[in-house]
Amino acid sequence: MIYEPAEDSFLLEKEVLKFAKRKRVLDMGSGSGIQSLAAKKAGAKSVFAIDTNIDAIKRCKSLGIKSVKSNLFQKVKGNFDLIIFNPPYLPEDILEDSESKKVTTGGKKGDEIILKFLPQAKKHLAREGTILLLLSSLTPKKKIIARLKKLNLSKKIISSQKVFFEMLEVWKIREPKNS
Repeated sequence: MIYEPAEDSFLLEKEVLKFAKRKRVLDMGSGSGIQSLAAKKAGAKSVFAIDTNIDAIKRCKSLGIKSVKSNLFQKVKGNFDLIIFNPPYLPEDILEDSESKKVTTGGKKGDEIILKFLPQAKKHLAREGTILLLLSSLTPKKKIIARLKKLNLSKKIISSQKVFFEMLEVWKIREPKNS
């Protein structure tokens, strides 16, 4: 199952269009390729898509996007000016089928994948680089904020949108300017 674009994808896409120009872009968890295509449209210097789903990788390749099957940064080399991630961010729902869980569930509480992603992303973030991360009001944020602090990364909510059962947010994450 490939995660098809929905409200969260479209909210993030608007920010990618603003940030990707002349950037080396990594689209983590590329799914349908919507963020990779937005980065290309914005004039990115290069775009590299990563997903755990081979069908998502095939789709991105069919769109002319360099893509590799990888669990987070497992097969990623180099640094990027912009790292985009619309992760599975929802807490586990025992009623949800296993295929759907792969694209929506971020672990038992919903933050586990993000907590693994952040330290790996920092290692691949170019100097003065930016991470655009999509989160939900349903995602617990306390540990994420603590992890950012530990990694000396700051966050700013740059856009948000209320959808019927949650508030979606795009976080701009980077090293503080004075460091």
